[in-house]
Amino acid sequence: MEKSIGWIRKPIEAAIALCMAVMLVLVFGNVVLRYAFNSGLTVSDELSRLLFVWMVFLGALAALFERRHLGVDTLVAHLSRRGRLVCFLLSNGLMLYATWLVFLGGWQQALITLDATTPVLGVSQAWFYAPVLLFSLASALWFVVQLLRAALGRIGDDELVEIRESEEDIDAAMQKSIPTGDDEATGGRK
Repeated sequence: MEKSIGWIRKPIEAAIALCMAVMLVLVFGNVVLRYAFNSGLTVSDELSRLLFVWMVFLGALAALFERRHLGVDTLVAHLSRRGRLVCFLLSNGLMLYATWLVFLGGWQQALITLDATTPVLGVSQAWFYAPVLLFSLASALWFVVQLLRAALGRIGDDELVEIRESEEDIDAAMQKSIPTGDDEATGGRK
């Protein structure tokens, strides 16, 4: 499954990096122009805001594909496979429903703002809701695929519970594995 979504994750990450780079150039360039030359780019704020919205929803989509969203597996980790499968189906079904609500709200807002244009760029304000629609369609497809895989029995135990260590735990484990100067002086003996 990991390899099958790799082809779509790379373009999403590239688009996020492009949004970030353009935002950086626009905002930094605008600051330099304002302080050094007493002028500025009028499109800087509006375009940066639009790119930020796109970047956030593309980032949420990338996090979904990498399974990096927050989750609590304390109870699920102690259940049997059948219990884990029921929780998996229930949670993915609820997330699919929430995705439908996000799509519905984004669609309604896009229709409301379709004829309204932004003050500086002059583009439709519906462009602010386009990433919402893209995110909700892609994530709905993701949840449907996950539900089908689970229903067909093609999902592994490692996908039913994905406990990941926090960064603090990883840092602490790394600190324990780094040899100290005392170990070198005693030759590793205690």
